[in-house]
Formats: sequence, C-alpha cells, structure tokens
Amino acid sequence: MSAIRLLAASLASTTLLVANAALANPPHQPYAYLGLGTGFSSLENERDEVDNFIEIGGRNFSIDDDGNVWKGFAGYQINRYLAAEVFYADLGRVRLRGQDGASANLESTAYGASLVGRFPITTWFSPYARIGAASWETEVKGNMGDAELDLQDNDGLNPVYGVGAQFNFSPVMLRAEYERYDFDSNYTIDTFTASVGFHF
Repeated sequence: MSAIRLLAASLASTTLLVANAALANPPHQPYAYLGLGTGFSSLENERDEVDNFIEIGGRNFSIDDDGNVWKGFAGYQINRYLAAEVFYADLGRVRLRGQDGASANLESTAYGASLVGRFPITTWFSPYARIGAASWETEVKGNMGDAELDLQDNDGLNPVYGVGAQFNFSPVMLRAEYERYDFDSNYTIDTFTASVGFHF
C-alpha cells in the first residue's frame, strides 16, 4: 500500500512540475509585425574606392558621409527564435566636394528580405542577428566641375547583415540595430538605427 501511495505522490509531483513548466514557458504563437526606424549612416570606403565606384576620373575631392537613414519593415515571427522580414531603407546621402567648389551627391536606397535569429534572454529582451539580401540603387546627382564627366549610377543585389537588441512591451517593440550593406567592394554603408514596431 505504501508503494502505491509513493507512486501516486510521485505522479502528482511530476504532473505539477510539468504544469508549472508549461505555465512558465507557454507555447509560442506566431505573429506578424510592422515597424519604422530612423538613424544615421556611415560610408566605410576611402576616396579612391569611391572614385572607382562612380568612375569619377581621379579628381581630388573630400567626402561628407553623415547621412540620415529611415527604414520601414514588416515581418513574421515564426517561432521564438526565427523571423522572416522584408524591408525598405533610404540610406541617406554621401556628398563629394571638389577643390573647385563643385559637388555631387550619392543617394542610396535598398529593399530586400532577411532572416532574423533571436536569442530570448527574458520575455521582454532579445538580442538578435540578421542576414539577407538587398536590391539597391545609388543615384549620383550633381557634377564635379567638368561638364564632360559622366558620373555613373549603380545598382545591384548584395548581402545585408546586422545585429541588434529588441525590447518587447506587447504589443509594442523597440529596437536598436547596426546593419552593413555590402553594395560593392568599393562602396559599403553602415547604418545605426532605432525603431518602433507593433505586432498583431
């Protein structure tokens, strides 16, 4: 009889433990989300690399690369650890200034998709990393003081990746993120953004 009581007590204890674990870690419910962000960008290339990128002809110029960034994104959180996301980003302006007072602006935009891997530490805080691809375009506007100089626009499809932190205050989420857009071996843009989003 005592063995039966011991077995019953063990089963009851196990049931309680499983129930408590289930309450502490409820099943993940997939959800969709939307968000907007803003920040600043930085060009990671030297003058000769930018020269090669837009075929500026070896002219002497300085670079002002403190551009303002804004982005929009939409995603689907598949499980606790993985989300799929699409985005559009205006990556700001890089200004080239010639010694003769002439100037040209490089304005870049990108859209694409990425996978986002989250690493939940608490229910409200998750570091994450992303990797994806971006279709991009850089338009060159202005001149460098030479009417015969043909400044080249550029476009392509290249990798984008980044890391960040997400803070969840259901249904609101906040993000701080660093991303790198590898447009070309001669033209790479880093962005630093803060975003707010809503899931539903």
